[in-house]
Amino acid sequence: MELISQKTKEIMEECKKRALSAGLSFKGESLEYIVTNQGFLELSPKVMIPTLYDFWADDVEIVRNKWLYNVYPHNPYETVINTRPPMSFYNDNNPDWLNVMIFYHVLGHIDFFQNNVFFRNTWNDDFCGQALADKRLINRIREEMGDKKRWVDYVIEFARGIDNLVGYYGELGEDDKSVSGNVLGTLSERIRFYFGEFLKNHYESKTVPIKFYYDEISRLNLSQEQFGQKVGEEVFFDDPFLKSKFPEFKNAFEKKDKKNKLKPKDILQYLVENSDFINKDENKWMKDILGIVRRTSLYFQPQIRTKNSHEGWASLWHERLFVADPRIKSHEVGFALTNSKVVVDPPGGIGLNPYIGFKRLYEFIEGMAMKGKLSAEYQLLEDAEARKNFDKKLGEDAGKNTLLEIRKNLNDSMLVNFLSDDDFQDFVDKHNLFVAGRRLNPDKLVIEIYIKSRSGREYRKMLNDSLYHPPSILINEDKSREGELYLDHVFEGRTLVTEYIPAVLMGLSYLAGNTISLETTEFDIEREERENLLFDPEYTPYYKRFRVRYTCKDKVIEKTMLSADEIGG
Repeated sequence: MELISQKTKEIMEECKKRALSAGLSFKGESLEYIVTNQGFLELSPKVMIPTLYDFWADDVEIVRNKWLYNVYPHNPYETVINTRPPMSFYNDNNPDWLNVMIFYHVLGHIDFFQNNVFFRNTWNDDFCGQALADKRLINRIREEMGDKKRWVDYVIEFARGIDNLVGYYGELGEDDKSVSGNVLGTLSERIRFYFGEFLKNHYESKTVPIKFYYDEISRLNLSQEQFGQKVGEEVFFDDPFLKSKFPEFKNAFEKKDKKNKLKPKDILQYLVENSDFINKDENKWMKDILGIVRRTSLYFQPQIRTKNSHEGWASLWHERLFVADPRIKSHEVGFALTNSKVVVDPPGGIGLNPYIGFKRLYEFIEGMAMKGKLSAEYQLLEDAEARKNFDKKLGEDAGKNTLLEIRKNLNDSMLVNFLSDDDFQDFVDKHNLFVAGRRLNPDKLVIEIYIKSRSGREYRKMLNDSLYHPPSILINEDKSREGELYLDHVFEGRTLVTEYIPAVLMGLSYLAGNTISLETTEFDIEREERENLLFDPEYTPYYKRFRVRYTCKDKVIEKTMLSADEIGG
């Protein structure tokens, strides 16, 4: 792996200027590396982060990738990672003109990284530097463990079994609270509690009038004007009048504050804070391991949740920018061939290629914005002919501004569900999209692919079903007994992969040092019903739904039926 040549760097700097003038936004320098096919095979298991910590499963994947490569030589044209500065990798087989096209694609990704709000917790991070520090820490722990260093990999494996359950939105919520505090003025938790929950409860119980609330705000402002923010707050709460009127306030706040601190955002954080086993002196190294796994997962969460819109955005811009670049001259055929392999519909219409699917969605929304069809005036129209001919001629600037706002504020799920049902049906009709199905042909004994539906609702459902959606698993403190950990899976239409449950629970039971229980929902369908469904895709089968509990105690897994009902037909 080596940095690109100075000549190529100058070419890419010219690409940056063209991208910025076209409306993209990114700051600072960027690093570009040339990587061999062998280098890509070794970096892929580390999610293209060269400094990511070592783990035995990565070595297995490298061997697997080499075997696959020998049978089917392939590698990506490029990869870009979200760090400071942004880093991108280019295959050493790429010709110069292709690297120009690819760099436009990379700039689309960098623009998305640095402007989409779901990445805001990563905007100031040098993740490669943090990953290197984490790697060194894990290596030091391995050295200190001596002949027991294999347990470091065991703990990593146990933690990675649930690293998709990290409290990503909880972390974003903390960031929002910080931002709102800066906008509205810095308020301590004690002030928030007093003027929020505490006085609200007293007002609702009619022990204080609304005038008292406003008088207290004035008293706080006066105290902070006279003595400053911190001292003024102390003067406010030390007032004899407040202490005599609300003698219970101090205990109520301390109880509330303690309760808030005991609410971790996910299972990994809960184990770090509450596991007696991990908090033993000889096991405290595990806290560092769990923290690293959790921090790494949190860093990649926004990328997973915007994967499709990310690729659609980059594809949109690499096409627009390279077609307008004079350096495409004499390479038009090569570009058309390469681009057609990227932005192409999946064979048979089965599945989703985000490079073309989400690129089309961006373009469709842009076209609506240019015609003013995102307005309430258009959305309230019921006449089909009037909807078809509606055009406010707002121009390209309106379309581009809308695209930039969408890029800024939406993730995959929000983008898929952005349009109304009628507008999404127009999108499906425009591109002749459909939901494909499979059925058995009893005469030829083959599986046929057929057009199952051209409905916009069905197509959107297919897209939603394909999006990343980790399970919601909550810690049920009411059902947890004597240090045990009781997990409650909130069923949202998707079951857990049951074959992995025993191994994951064993790992969690080890980390918790106690019994682990998991309550979840499962389904069962008779063989005859499956066969009916195979021959007739429209058949609605009978199936049974169960609420079950898995319990891991002393490495033994038990499964208990809690409830059952029959559905379908």
